Amino acid sequence: MMAEPILEVQNITKMFGSVIALSDVSAKVYSGEVTCLLGDNGAGKSTLIKILSGVHQQTDGDYFFEGQSTTLSSPRQALNMGIATVYQDLSLIPLMPVWRNFFLGSEPEKGWGPFRRYDIDFAKQTVQEELGKMGIDIRDPDQPVGTMSGGERQSIAIARAVYFGAKALILDEPTAALGVKQAGTVLRYIAQAKARNLGVIFITHNPHHAYAVGDRFIILKRGKTLGIWSRDEITREEMIRSMSGADELEALSHELDVLASVDAGQDERVAALEHQVAKSLEEDAGNN
Repeated sequence: MMAEPILEVQNITKMFGSVIALSDVSAKVYSGEVTCLLGDNGAGKSTLIKILSGVHQQTDGDYFFEGQSTTLSSPRQALNMGIATVYQDLSLIPLMPVWRNFFLGSEPEKGWGPFRRYDIDFAKQTVQEELGKMGIDIRDPDQPVGTMSGGERQSIAIARAVYFGAKALILDEPTAALGVKQAGTVLRYIAQAKARNLGVIFITHNPHHAYAVGDRFIILKRGKTLGIWSRDEITREEMIRSMSGADELEALSHELDVLASVDAGQDERVAALEHQVAKSLEEDAGNN
């Protein structure tokens, strides 16, 4: 018997005025699994994760977290419940050191009353320990985040979400602006978050990255669910075909071939007519 999903949405619809951004979208996310949300630009991925993270509220449909129906009114409420979102911009401040970024907004303190102050030693030690659990060895927690690679910055955001008690982790295009090596680093951190029993939602438009770590795959197209598959139900090639609209491209290719053949026939008729006109002109010139 399959365990209950940590997060589930049923028949989610989102409208902005008369524009339908999402229509009857459903998804399930399980602890210890990576659910990949794929789709081209404009498919509705960003709208869905904003609903999952509490930025937007759905126009229609149901939202369940840990089996309980819920309505999120803000990202803070989602975070307090254990739903953490790592956006593409990471919400990190480049000029601040690693330990300041790690505890940004949730600074540890020591002392009491008017003598309360930032517990810097605890912050630095915790950062090294937590990043070490993710397989990241930082020699100096005072290193500015802006001097780190894109993959390392992603790892800080992921480790921070795990440390503050995330049960469901939403990753918004974490490999979009990274090179091959850095993207591989982030995929390894996603696998480690899965191993720590988090329910991971991995948003991407890259089927190669999704298939490397994913357990379930949801493809969106123009605000609707194109399909939902587990890993053993779809191959990477089939996923690429579904995302790229291969059937539509084949139909377009056939249509272009037909038009090309029609154009070729027209060119032949025009050439024959031009030849006939030229011949007539030559005959008229000879008679005169």
